[in-house]
Amino acid sequence: MKTFVGALSMFLLLVPTLPRAADTDAIVGTWTTAEAKSTVEIFKKDDRYYGKIVALKEPLFPTDPNHKDFVAGREGQPKVDLRNPEESLRSRSIIGMELMAGFKHDGDDVWSSGNIYDPESGKTYKCKLTLVSPKELKVRGFIGISLLGRTSFWTR
Repeated sequence: MKTFVGALSMFLLLVPTLPRAADTDAIVGTWTTAEAKSTVEIFKKDDRYYGKIVALKEPLFPTDPNHKDFVAGREGQPKVDLRNPEESLRSRSIIGMELMAGFKHDGDDVWSSGNIYDPESGKTYKCKLTLVSPKELKVRGFIGISLLGRTSFWTR
């Protein structure tokens, strides 16, 4: 009995020091982008992670000709992907658009090897995601190497 109690005591002392298994699906869910411009749903398909826009703060093209996003002839209509370099995609709706693709979990709280599309510029960037906390996601878009890029923080 003493041996059992001793072994149990040692096990209980060691448990807090054992490495925790990373939650590979921790980024799955709905996130609000920086400046709350949009809401993105991150989901898993096979062994990769993707994201699509499910809501926009301003879902319609503005009617004010002085607004930076004003497009003559599109006043009050739902926003579409006008800046896409592929002409065939310029009529697709921003809401429902998959803007993140191909992320894989690298261990700990990092997902990489994906890309992110910026509908405001029409450009696609390599991207790395880091879960800062259960309620904060660091999104790093870059060209070539991670040093040449921009970081934003999304929240739940």
